[in-house]
Amino acid sequence: MAISFYDSTIPGFVQCLGAMELCLAKGRTFCLENGIDLDAVVETRLISDMAPFRFQVAQIAHHTSGAIAGVRKGVFSPDPVTLTADYGDLQKIIAEASAVMVALTREEVDGFEGKDVLFEHSDLRLPFTAETFLLSFSTPNLYFHATTAYDILRMKGVPLGKLDFLGHLRLKA
Repeated sequence: MAISFYDSTIPGFVQCLGAMELCLAKGRTFCLENGIDLDAVVETRLISDMAPFRFQVAQIAHHTSGAIAGVRKGVFSPDPVTLTADYGDLQKIIAEASAVMVALTREEVDGFEGKDVLFEHSDLRLPFTAETFLLSFSTPNLYFHATTAYDILRMKGVPLGKLDFLGHLRLKA
């Protein structure tokens, strides 16, 4: 059985976004119950040369709903807009991205096949097709930033486990 472009991208994006919604909710509850400042959490970095938690979470949305917007336009660029987001804003950003992903139709996403997508950042220009962009660029970035955000929450003591990161598994019916 062949797998469609939709099947190879969107369900995984939805799964990761749903998992991050859950992780963020657990993180908020844990921090509030344990006197951990949420403003400090959004500034937390795994190491000094990495971007903070707020950036990691914002990039999860940018590499899902933002990636789809980029495919529609034919151009994708980094998104610095959310760099001032607080914890509640981050939860809204992820919920909004999730809603965008759930609303996509199979026909629209499958219709992206073969479409040119250009990644632009400063002087860097990387030409992709929609497939190579979503599968070789956005998907790895999505999981990198989701893992980093998860790790920061764990570092703060939030009781998350692997199943929280995996989210709602797509099991055989």
